[in-house]
Amino acid sequence: MRAGRSHASRELVLYVFPRDGAGPPRLGLSVSRKVGGAVDRNRVKRLLREAFAAQAERLPPGSDVVVIARAGALRLAEESGLSGVQAALGALIGSVDGAAAVGRGENPAGAMPA
Repeated sequence: MRAGRSHASRELVLYVFPRDGAGPPRLGLSVSRKVGGAVDRNRVKRLLREAFAAQAERLPPGSDVVVIARAGALRLAEESGLSGVQAALGALIGSVDGAAAVGRGENPAGAMPA
């Protein structure tokens, strides 16, 4: 965790780690019992996977991402569904250094060309 950068909101925490080698960003999820029972946790994980798939191209290639769902993630999933989870995750991804520039095709310092 020390090598990565963290970005947090009320519902989610996003950690981004550089890794050796190129390739698409990889996702790791942590959804504890604080979020809810098994059915609720699986729903939140499914929505996070779908939201990540839609937003992954905004992240630098060759990075690992860990998303930690806080207790408010279930409320977000129930009230807003996929669009709410996607907006929350997108806001965190937008705060990653260089994510917006990579999405526009620019080459920020330290990022690999697309």
